[in-house]
Amino acid sequence: MVDKVDLSSLNFQGLEEFMANIGEAEFRAKQIANWIYKQGITDFNQMTNLSKGLQNKLKKVAYISQLQEITKSKSKDGTIKYLFELIDGKRIETVLMPYRDGRNSVCVSTQVGCGMGCNFCATGLQGLERNLTTGEIVGQVLKVQKLISGEEFGEPAVTNIVFMGMGEPLANYNNLLKAIEILNGNKGLNIGMRKITLSTCGLVPQIKKLAKEELQLVLAISLHAATDNLRDEMMPVNKRYPINELMTACEYYIKRTNRRITFEYALVDGVNNRVQDAKELAKLLSGFLCHVNLIPVNPVGELDLTRPDREDINNFKEILSKNGIQATVRLERGSDIEAACGQLRSKHKSSD
Repeated sequence: MVDKVDLSSLNFQGLEEFMANIGEAEFRAKQIANWIYKQGITDFNQMTNLSKGLQNKLKKVAYISQLQEITKSKSKDGTIKYLFELIDGKRIETVLMPYRDGRNSVCVSTQVGCGMGCNFCATGLQGLERNLTTGEIVGQVLKVQKLISGEEFGEPAVTNIVFMGMGEPLANYNNLLKAIEILNGNKGLNIGMRKITLSTCGLVPQIKKLAKEELQLVLAISLHAATDNLRDEMMPVNKRYPINELMTACEYYIKRTNRRITFEYALVDGVNNRVQDAKELAKLLSGFLCHVNLIPVNPVGELDLTRPDREDINNFKEILSKNGIQATVRLERGSDIEAACGQLRSKHKSSD
């Protein structure tokens, strides 16, 4: 039995090579890429400029990754969370965040579950089940774009990608990088590199490796504490890559790419929101080309965590600002449907 190839896991060069390997002209790759990424077609029978013979051949040796929508929840702020089922029955969540200015940002998962074990995150409670394939990563964007644009595929287009869904993106490095290439490429979805944000809990070797790629994307580091003792408690990854190592990698990344890093800081009442915490964070980030995204922690049923009140949040931000650190408080999106930062998991109830 021939193992079928997922064409949506191939970059354009790979698609050309695949067509050559099955005895077809390379120009067919451009036709197929156009059907997948420009018209949203995943059924070979609907690719009308391919002969019946080629359509039948492709059905025998290839497929295009497709996600099945299981449930959908819509927030009062317009955010939509989808629960998708993969070909093996595993499930992931993907979030669409439409904005009034016309942007449609999709929060994409890179793994089923997550193995990082951060103590404020619902996905970590699930544990890691497996990495997503390149096609499954790209497929989330294609599926959401199809759902919001219908037959007029691409209008309104997905404009921004944030790799902040389920899983640690850099733990699935190779599949992630191929997905970014496809999403960014002009024969793919042609989403600008600076409209792609990649969030990581701080895998130092992969951050250094990513720096060498010299991509113009937005790198976001989930920091959440400015001392090793506190970060060890909140994020087990810190025991492998302590703050000093992480900051050295960030410094290398900034020098190599000349790109500003966003540091994400989830504010948890009574844990990391004290005046001293803010001062230590300001000291740690002094001199870095960076921006701090303050995220009042989102509720997770099994975790006894509460967000600080508005005055404490503003005071924390003000201390950073007085010490020369640019900071904003992230606009809350979708927390009422458990679609906000730290709330995603494979179990889901529809609010529709």
